[in-house]
Amino acid sequence: MEEKEEKKLETTRLDDIISGLHHKSKTKQEIYRNTKQAFERLKEISQDLVAELTERVTRQDADVVIEYRNIGEHEFQIKFSGDLLVFVMHTNIITFPDDYEIMRNDYVDEDFRRRFFGHIMAYNFMADTIKYNRLDDPGYLIGRMLINIENHYCIEGVKQLDLPLEKISNIAENKLSDRVLRIIVESAMIAAVNNDLMGQDVSDIERITLKQKLENMHLTKPRKLGFQISPELTH
Repeated sequence: MEEKEEKKLETTRLDDIISGLHHKSKTKQEIYRNTKQAFERLKEISQDLVAELTERVTRQDADVVIEYRNIGEHEFQIKFSGDLLVFVMHTNIITFPDDYEIMRNDYVDEDFRRRFFGHIMAYNFMADTIKYNRLDDPGYLIGRMLINIENHYCIEGVKQLDLPLEKISNIAENKLSDRVLRIIVESAMIAAVNNDLMGQDVSDIERITLKQKLENMHLTKPRKLGFQISPELTH
């Protein structure tokens, strides 16, 4: 009798595991498809935006170049005015601790599937960092877009990413659209343009070694000012 009960419990446990794996796997696959679709639209919208800006800018200054580059399935870049925006779609689906701001949202709490997100990041690099392969140069996160199973989104980012969107922390009301994606790209470009390049203190570069001279194309290493993460958009 005890052996039968034990086998019954074991079967129940296995059923629970299989059921849990099935539902979670199905949820993550759907979120991945949503994120991939949003990223593909982001690429298309960025290409259109670059073409539009190029047409308008070249009327005033033919030397100003704005360029879209497709790097691969999960990355594209926009180069302009010494800046490089790098958009990256992460292939993994993520969740957060219960005390993270977005997890304390009633909308998320109502459905277990809403606790999982695809994510797309936007980084700001100096264009010369890539051109000259300066591996030690930092890039700066401008923003991260989280996308859920219902194509609702939330933006986490910096104060300079001044998105004119309605209640961007309220994921229950934020539904992805082409308008939203375009505003995100435009705002990221504005934030990058306003992120100034800062020179080094002269005392940091008054002495160099021969090794430094031979190994470095550029002996000075200016840095971007960086961004201040907004506590209103993060936890």
